[in-house]
Amino acid sequence: MTAEIESDAQLEIGHVLCMDIVGFSKLLVDQQAECSHRLNQIVRNTDQFRAAETAGRLIRLPTGDGMVLVFFTSPEAPTRCAMEIANALRDASFGVRMGIHSGAVNQVVDVDGRSNLAGTGINLAQRVMDCGDAGHILLSKRAAEDLEQYSKWRPRLHNLGEFEVKHGVKLEIINLYTDEIGNPGLPDKLKGKGVRPRSRFARLAQPIVSAGLLTGIALVGWFLAHRGGEDSRGREPVATLPGKSVAVLPFRPIVAANSDEVLQAGMADTLIAKLSTSRDLIVPSLASAQKYDEQTHDSVATGRALRVNSVLEGNLQRAGDRIRVTARLLSVSDGKSIWAGTFDEKFTDVFQVEDAIAEKVAAALQLRLSDEDQQRLTKRYTENTEAYQLYLKGRFYWNKYTGEGWRKSIEFFKQAAAIDPNYALSYAGIADSYSLLGEVGIVAPKEIFPQARSYAEKALNLDDNLSEAHLSLGIVKLFYEWDPPAAEPELARARELNPSDPQVHHFYGHYLQFAGRLAEATAELKRGVDLDPTNLIVNAEYGWTFYLRHQFDEAIAQYRKTLELDSNFTLASVWIAQALERKGMYAEALAELTRAQKIENWYWLAVEVGCVNALTGNHDEAEEIIAELKTRSTHEYVDETEIAYIAIALGDYNQAFALLEKGYQSRAGGLPWIIMEPKFDPIRSDPRFDELVRRMGLK
Repeated sequence: MTAEIESDAQLEIGHVLCMDIVGFSKLLVDQQAECSHRLNQIVRNTDQFRAAETAGRLIRLPTGDGMVLVFFTSPEAPTRCAMEIANALRDASFGVRMGIHSGAVNQVVDVDGRSNLAGTGINLAQRVMDCGDAGHILLSKRAAEDLEQYSKWRPRLHNLGEFEVKHGVKLEIINLYTDEIGNPGLPDKLKGKGVRPRSRFARLAQPIVSAGLLTGIALVGWFLAHRGGEDSRGREPVATLPGKSVAVLPFRPIVAANSDEVLQAGMADTLIAKLSTSRDLIVPSLASAQKYDEQTHDSVATGRALRVNSVLEGNLQRAGDRIRVTARLLSVSDGKSIWAGTFDEKFTDVFQVEDAIAEKVAAALQLRLSDEDQQRLTKRYTENTEAYQLYLKGRFYWNKYTGEGWRKSIEFFKQAAAIDPNYALSYAGIADSYSLLGEVGIVAPKEIFPQARSYAEKALNLDDNLSEAHLSLGIVKLFYEWDPPAAEPELARARELNPSDPQVHHFYGHYLQFAGRLAEATAELKRGVDLDPTNLIVNAEYGWTFYLRHQFDEAIAQYRKTLELDSNFTLASVWIAQALERKGMYAEALAELTRAQKIENWYWLAVEVGCVNALTGNHDEAEEIIAELKTRSTHEYVDETEIAYIAIALGDYNQAFALLEKGYQSRAGGLPWIIMEPKFDPIRSDPRFDELVRRMGLK
């Protein structure tokens, strides 16, 4: 083993204050922003925060619905800061809970060059906070012992006793309150969970934390930008997914300073692809596992949130020409190890390591593998490690699910294919990126879809069992060739090959919509949401299924859930505005669009603002937006179908059909939706409508 791998993290004691806004996910988006802004202002104005920041002895980590403050000044600092915050919040419309602990932390610099921390100090502070309700300031026994030595603190500290919390961990909790601040009540989560009453700050005979919690140091940059509809910390799942299931978490570095984010995510992504070949096993996507894992760095909690019955976690480190990997398969029900293994090999043997892990997991889960499944489980698409690393970089950027990410991924996929022309996965990756750039409407269809088709066919010529390539080809046939019957076998094959992928249910759901089977489409999209509850596009598309069925209240409710996952996801803003328009709630629609336009200048947002203006009688403003969009179309792609929405809302049907004809000529991606999109209802009786649908072959 190399010296790099053997080096130990350097720890120091940090005094940690965790806080979050109670019920944050249930607030409306504008209320969330308002509450977060107020809390941030209050925290920044506290004396303790400013003093520690001025001295360079403070690290702050935002968490979406709150923050973590780590003081390296005095053990009193987080408690004093908490009291200042509580005092300032006495007239606030929202509640905040806080948890305090002093413990080991490791200062590191993450991949983006930002200060970050690792260690059980933060983990325990969060667990203490999780016990509380609104207004509670809770301390661990360790933090309270430092304060208890001073008489001024003693009247404020009230020992609640020892409690068993998540995963059997036992904590002695102290509640801080006075007549003016704090919450003197016993937290709801602690009712009935007391292990035994404790004398005031009595010494524990055994450590508070189980040995398992203390083993291993995980990077704690858990930024909660994508929160679910309910608070995932401490949330028990409704039910486990049926059958056997495993979540593969991104691998973590053995030494945080030597992190290789691409390789760590790539190893997990490769194992997900291998294990997904078994039709007996459900494997959530990397993006889904990553989002939950980033919240808590608690593998078992992530597994529960994903509703799986097992979790594969691990550590890896590359040093020179060698790679060291440890992997552990855990049972979600009790956190016990099902299998564990360590591999220390030359990097050129990375494929052998992946095959071995996949086989061991399959054996441990007692999967029934056919000969074909076994071959696919250990199939290697390349033996060239340089090509493999380029492919991993491509997938790393593809998984960002942005136009910029897809374009960047294409560069790496093409470089991988240039090194190994028989690397089928690299061609499938290129097709993946091109098809989505076209389907989302970022690039003109005639420019992008033929390339997607070409690369998908090239991948399938090399390997007909690539789910990604069948999916890309199905997208091309559905949204470019406007041929749902031809798209169906491709999309069905993709779903058969990888039923764990929410995207295959997403696009097969679209096929069902074009086939007029709207109720089935809703069920298909719901399956995608169940497999990946954090997937923004699949959540939004699930809402779209209600919108197409004119169930606007249900659609709005689902769009709101999607925006709770990420308030910056502007597609959900567009679609919630459309549903609100259908209900005549124009002011609410315009408010959401105005908020979203501050996030990005997407032309779909301008389209909906134009529609609202047209429907509320502001025709001049609507006409101005049409003119602006036509100007934008000279230097960026603008789907003519979208502009036609405004013309229809204005009652200018001649202009609408002229725009739709342009869309027909350009193979506009939005045009096929005319057979079901409610916005087209006013022109369905026009003979020109039936003629256009007939020419498209969708009649």
